[in-house]
Amino acid sequence: MSTTPTGTGPVHLQQRALAPDLARGAMLALIALVNSAIYLHARPYGLKQHIVEDGLLDRITSALVTLLADGRAYPMFAALFAAGAVQVLQRSGPQVLRRRCWWLLAFGFVHAVLLFPGDVLGLYGVVGFAVAAVVRLRERTLLIIAGCWLVVVGVVQGAVNSLAPPGDQRSFFWSFAVESPLEAVALRPVEWLMSPFGILGVLSAALVGICIGRRGLLTDPARYRTALVRTAVGGLSTAVVGGFPMALAVGGFWEPPHLGVAWLAAAAHAVTGVAGGLGYAALIGLVAIRLGDRRGPVVRAISACGQRSLTCYLFQSVVFVALLMPFTLGLGATLGSAEVALLSLGTWVVSVLLAEVLRRAGEPGPADQLLRHLSRRGLPNSAR
Repeated sequence: MSTTPTGTGPVHLQQRALAPDLARGAMLALIALVNSAIYLHARPYGLKQHIVEDGLLDRITSALVTLLADGRAYPMFAALFAAGAVQVLQRSGPQVLRRRCWWLLAFGFVHAVLLFPGDVLGLYGVVGFAVAAVVRLRERTLLIIAGCWLVVVGVVQGAVNSLAPPGDQRSFFWSFAVESPLEAVALRPVEWLMSPFGILGVLSAALVGICIGRRGLLTDPARYRTALVRTAVGGLSTAVVGGFPMALAVGGFWEPPHLGVAWLAAAAHAVTGVAGGLGYAALIGLVAIRLGDRRGPVVRAISACGQRSLTCYLFQSVVFVALLMPFTLGLGATLGSAEVALLSLGTWVVSVLLAEVLRRAGEPGPADQLLRHLSRRGLPNSAR
């Protein structure tokens, strides 16, 4: 493919396709569910460092979050990020993409140190550099690399999530359970560097995302309806089947008989999560086809959230730290999985409403605007 910049600059809001924004806005709800569960502490930890629950509703909630959201939402974002990176290369050239990736690393580091060491922004910055390096490869080659990388994902994440011993102490993300904010700040950079080992599948999703960006599967979804149907059905079915054993284990409905079975369950959960992320993206592409030109208030608000996804993502971390950490209100020590799931969905709803307020005022998200400004500052007008 050609990566010669066209000089058309960034896409204005009026020109944006519905599906990518709707997907980002909706998937932030799943990301809130996954991230908020990490803040629960002061109880024994089980597989994947989820707290061990006694109540049936809490156990069901843990299982559903593991099955439908954990390891599924971030790959979808990675695919959309890579598809968008292809468009950046086509419109503005590699310099803008590289600068955006460096600033994503910087944003990710600050986010990790101050708020959430499970940050994914820095990893997406690394993914962006990888996209720029391989974007000229043939689609078949990209898909082969993506498939081979899934072997690494299964081996590494299977080990990470099955070998972490259950007990009263965390095996990673120690900062979520410490009483001192200074100690938490000291631990977070190390945790940030460790966190990619839990979401390695985003690279495979990003390689597929390059193909999505080239073909315009989500910017012109009606043209690819059949492919989207197959991807949605196949991807989500695969994710449910592959994630079911780990979901049962996290919820306390099944216990792996030995370490090898636990490893297989964790590996299957991680690998099929990539299929699930792509399935979610395809499903929302089909929703966009069904909606056509109709934009009701809910669709507009969720899309506004997707257009301001960086701001809304950071907003979630601010709320969770303020409410759940031991050195703030400390609710992470008392809330169960069902209660924190409601809190996370409520936080997402508030972020959607705030994004809609900004949309009506004609304003971008502050963090999104800052990243855009820093990425394009000092460049010629043709690249900006």
